[in-house]
Amino acid sequence: MRKRNPVVIAFCLLAALLLLGAGCSPKTGAPAKGELEPYKIGAVIDISGSAASLGEPERDTLEMLVEELNAKGGIDGHPVDLVILDNKSNETEAVLAAKRLIDQDKVLAVLGCSTSGPTLAMLDTIQKANVPLISLAASAKIVEPVGERRWVFKTAQSDILVANKIARYLLEKGLKDVAFLSMNNAYGDSGRECFEKAAADMGLNIVVKEKFEATDKDMTSQIAKVKASKAQATVVWAIPPSAAIVTKNYHDMGLQIPLIHTHGIGNKAFIDLAGEAADGVILPVGKILVAEQLPDNDPQKQVLLEYIAAYGKKYNERPSTFGGHAHDGFSLAVKALAEAGPDRAKIRDALESITGYAGISGVFTLSPRDHNGLGEDSMVMVEIRDGKWQLMTQ
Repeated sequence: MRKRNPVVIAFCLLAALLLLGAGCSPKTGAPAKGELEPYKIGAVIDISGSAASLGEPERDTLEMLVEELNAKGGIDGHPVDLVILDNKSNETEAVLAAKRLIDQDKVLAVLGCSTSGPTLAMLDTIQKANVPLISLAASAKIVEPVGERRWVFKTAQSDILVANKIARYLLEKGLKDVAFLSMNNAYGDSGRECFEKAAADMGLNIVVKEKFEATDKDMTSQIAKVKASKAQATVVWAIPPSAAIVTKNYHDMGLQIPLIHTHGIGNKAFIDLAGEAADGVILPVGKILVAEQLPDNDPQKQVLLEYIAAYGKKYNERPSTFGGHAHDGFSLAVKALAEAGPDRAKIRDALESITGYAGISGVFTLSPRDHNGLGEDSMVMVEIRDGKWQLMTQ
């Protein structure tokens, strides 16, 4: 009997094992037997560029949530494939990213952008493709008029809510003559329109109106006009870094009248950039910055504390309001997908019927007449003291 070569025998065994393995899990690109097709969601986020301080925590939150969801089995057994693209805080890049997600990745829904300008730039592409969009930005124009925004929803509190909240605070404090400074972009312009309306409705006088560019490094000329006026308070509609530069200039020029910002500064980056000049700044903002200070019966407190704990465990830092907007966008999309399955039109309908959902930015009640679903009670007034957020009592 011929003796077999042991090397040949080992090679044959290895080949057999490889063939068996290939037979168990063929690499065809399709899910293996027993696995369900993934649900694909896209996101267009301002991860780099001037709004990176908003987009980075949004990206981190989305990555954390999809990891948690898939570890628990996804949506009814379907894993979620989340494709996140960076629009570089640029409107053209946002449109290109949306087209890629829709045409190439065939996503079921899109989240984003972080800011109003890039979101507004994507709307035509989104609506023509009949794809549900959940924006994370503030401008009310993103979802209004709602009859012309059939496929568009948003999670950040609309600027008209913010404007009304600020105007009501000023009225209660007897501060009727107000200066208004804003960024020269979609966010600033929309805020300015909303605040002009709120001021007129509540009998406030805007005695100074000035603009600055998002990339400006010095706003002392605008603040000098405020200082020379009879303004009793100043409202600034901006995001970092320009919001922080205005605040430092305001402090350095010795103005003593209240400085009121919007929820656009609701992250630690603003305090880090503005330094001691941030102390005394007042703003209406989502509750996450002061979650531990809320009463125990607040309907959002539990979900806020859970998000803070999970984010802190993964990233060793506290989440911002912007990460919260992404948390809500992802959660609403998952809720609608669980209800509707992989059908874009049914997902849209499911989003529009979500009511009483306690999220990070507020308790959402969406409807055919309201694609934001939040009220003024989704925000609280906060003051920065010693570099920390402090809940104000009104």
